[in-house]
Amino acid sequence: MKTLNRVLLFFIFLTVALASNSQNNSKQTTLCNPVNLSYRFCLDEPSRREAADPTMVTFRGEYYLFASKSGGYFHSTDLINWDLISTKDLPLEDYAPTAVVMKDTLYFMASASPTVKIFKTADPKSGKWKVANASFPIGMIDPDLFVDNGRLYFYYGCSNVNPIYGVELDAKTLNPIGKSLALFNSDKKNYGWERSGDYNEVGNSPWIEGSWMTKHDGKYYLQYAGPGTEFKSYGDGVYVSENPLGPFKLATHNPVSYKPEGFAAAAGHSSTFLDKYGNYWHISTMTISQKHMFERRLGIFPTFFDREGVMYVYTGFGDFPFEVPTKKISDPEELFPKWMLLSYNKSLEVSSEQPNHPKSYAANEDIRTFWSARTGDKGEWIRMDLEKECTVNAIQINFAENETKIVGRQPDIYYQYLLEYSADGKTWKTLADKTQNKTDVPHDYIELTKSVIARYIKLTNYRMPGGTFAITGLRIFGNGGGKAPSAVENLNMMRNTDDRCIIKLNWNKTPGAVGYNIRFGTSKEKLYHNYQVLDAELLTIRSLNALHKYYFTIDAFNENGITKGKNTLEIN
Repeated sequence: MKTLNRVLLFFIFLTVALASNSQNNSKQTTLCNPVNLSYRFCLDEPSRREAADPTMVTFRGEYYLFASKSGGYFHSTDLINWDLISTKDLPLEDYAPTAVVMKDTLYFMASASPTVKIFKTADPKSGKWKVANASFPIGMIDPDLFVDNGRLYFYYGCSNVNPIYGVELDAKTLNPIGKSLALFNSDKKNYGWERSGDYNEVGNSPWIEGSWMTKHDGKYYLQYAGPGTEFKSYGDGVYVSENPLGPFKLATHNPVSYKPEGFAAAAGHSSTFLDKYGNYWHISTMTISQKHMFERRLGIFPTFFDREGVMYVYTGFGDFPFEVPTKKISDPEELFPKWMLLSYNKSLEVSSEQPNHPKSYAANEDIRTFWSARTGDKGEWIRMDLEKECTVNAIQINFAENETKIVGRQPDIYYQYLLEYSADGKTWKTLADKTQNKTDVPHDYIELTKSVIARYIKLTNYRMPGGTFAITGLRIFGNGGGKAPSAVENLNMMRNTDDRCIIKLNWNKTPGAVGYNIRFGTSKEKLYHNYQVLDAELLTIRSLNALHKYYFTIDAFNENGITKGKNTLEIN
């Protein structure tokens, strides 16, 4: 009888344990930027992670992601779960790799000078590549390969002086046919998004770089990045042509990809690709640039072409959770935002903190700052008070590399922690038990199988791969259970008459609003630009095209939802 009772108790315990950990066992259906990749630690000092200049291609119904300084390339079947493929066959330390599918083969090249090689494989999962061209004659930075009806084209350029170039290649020899053509260059006088600075406030000549070609409905969309990878304003512009080598005309909607605010800012030097359901996506470089100019991450954003062929990348609520579709979609509102942000500026308690990295930095929605405990020891913790009971659907834990000495990829780079929730701050239940985790998850995103009602969230450290227990953002998503804010009643605008790239906006704060999303565009029906701010009532935008008039509206949001702007205003 005692044996039977012990068996029953064991199964009861096992059932409870499995139930408490069941939040980790669901099939994830959403993403939250930055993408949760195993970003490699750089090979030089200071110790930091980096991935940038991404190229994504779909090959045989699966996804392959190549990014600068990653020590390999990534593979996925669903855009959610990624594995790293290692290889010694590719020049993985060269910047800005590109890849293209031609027939049943995947081709690869990266920035290099004077000796450039092109590689190929029919089996990228194997990590085995062969040299397809051992002496490509154009030394350059930021290459892009593009296939169009069996013909191969090559675009390149990275300079604050020289333009973006293009040339056709022989599809068999992979060598240029004729001379390269200068396609376009910067115009910072008229195109505000090309000006340097986090907010396009600096007059220096921009770096025009990172070309990428997309063909849609017979038109050729050649995008480029600027003004510089270290700026929050880093984004993509786009030119359009009837032919792959031009002449090109600047698209009316520009920049096509732009995200100067949010938890992680910037959306530049990107590649645009089709998923296996026919949806376009834009995978971009996002900036941190605190330890080093090239401290960067990746973000992925849905991309659309409207009925008139206008290309736009949707970056609104671009670091909130969004649905990863398993069908063809036609509007970003089918994806965004899945849940609202609950954690902004919420009160925190911690086990310890360093003077220059206070606890408030874990909830201020800025990846460039972080809270740090004094040590990386097991038992350091951070606890957030959501100030009322909320429905919690997802959590993103963003770790900071504080006082690390790590270089390159190593097998012991992983985090272990316990994530708990409580209604009263006394009795705790498990949200995620990763005390035995052996996977590198620097931006760990946990989508709960079933939502929970919680007021308090607690994160306890069990292991850091190095340095202190440090968090750039403990981000909680769900719903606050109240009402969305009232609509903004009063939006005022004043465009700078001496510099029409600049416009100043102000509005009356709406009671209950946490933030505002300013939507604008060059047509009243095409408000494709998004500029999101928190706890603000005025804003200066410096990214306009001086040659166009604009239309603006402003949405208010809080923990409960979004209230769209009532009116759309025109300004010449």
